[in-house]
Amino acid sequence: MSRVLKLASTAFLALSTVTAFAAAEGGVSQSATKLGGASGLITNSMITSWIIAAVIIFLVRLAIKTPRLVPTRGQAVVENLVQGVLDLTAPIVGSKVAKHTLPLLVALFTYILIQNWSGLLPGVGTIFVGDGHGHWVDLIRPGNADLNTTAALAIVSMACWFYFIMRYAGPGAVMKDIFGNKADKTEVPAFIYYPLFGVFFAVGIIEVISIIFRPISLSFRLFGNVFGGENLLHAMSGIYPWALPIPFYFLELLIGFVQALVFTLLVAVYIGLICNHGDDHHEPGHASGNH
Repeated sequence: MSRVLKLASTAFLALSTVTAFAAAEGGVSQSATKLGGASGLITNSMITSWIIAAVIIFLVRLAIKTPRLVPTRGQAVVENLVQGVLDLTAPIVGSKVAKHTLPLLVALFTYILIQNWSGLLPGVGTIFVGDGHGHWVDLIRPGNADLNTTAALAIVSMACWFYFIMRYAGPGAVMKDIFGNKADKTEVPAFIYYPLFGVFFAVGIIEVISIIFRPISLSFRLFGNVFGGENLLHAMSGIYPWALPIPFYFLELLIGFVQALVFTLLVAVYIGLICNHGDDHHEPGHASGNH
């Protein structure tokens, strides 16, 4: 046992020393390292993303196996996760589309959460190698610390958003929601009501511009928080690698959860702005049970 502890201590010291060297070089690189040189198409963050996705699929399949009426512990964990996301997002997206959007929202929350926390695993972001040009690069990089990954998540989310609003609201409702006159003709005088068409049309143009920028804001928000956290951990490890980074690991656990929740809720809000107009007056639990 003492030999194992000595080997573990030596390995930890080596990792800490390499991390300190990397911090002295300027922290984490903004771009992921391409495998196979500059012409490579696969990056270290892509490998991490694939591994995390495979692990999530394997663990979910292992936990559920054959679904039972009396759930096992693993099945209960998965069911509680799914039900929790449903209860959280159903009032936002509306009961009409709650169960239809559930697979997307559960997948986004789970995938982003595990990807965010993957940067805290031993070896991820802490093993560095030389790139042949006198610089240190991380051998294993968290998936969400790469802007390409967060941009892909944002693009997929907005593509699903477009499908849901067209499928469950319709093109007419979408156009009316963006460009239509929101005033009530029975309560507003005619000399005010009709000029409001031009006002709301101009507001609609601004809304379209904001929709175009939604993927950018989603991707940069997630990337900035995860990438900033990686740099923070490396900076603290460079100052004193033995104890100083520990509080920041707990901070990153919280930030990883919050960012996964924020991303998921924002996608739910985008869908609910079009699909949920308060026309259902059922509780979320009853609403989900009626479909």
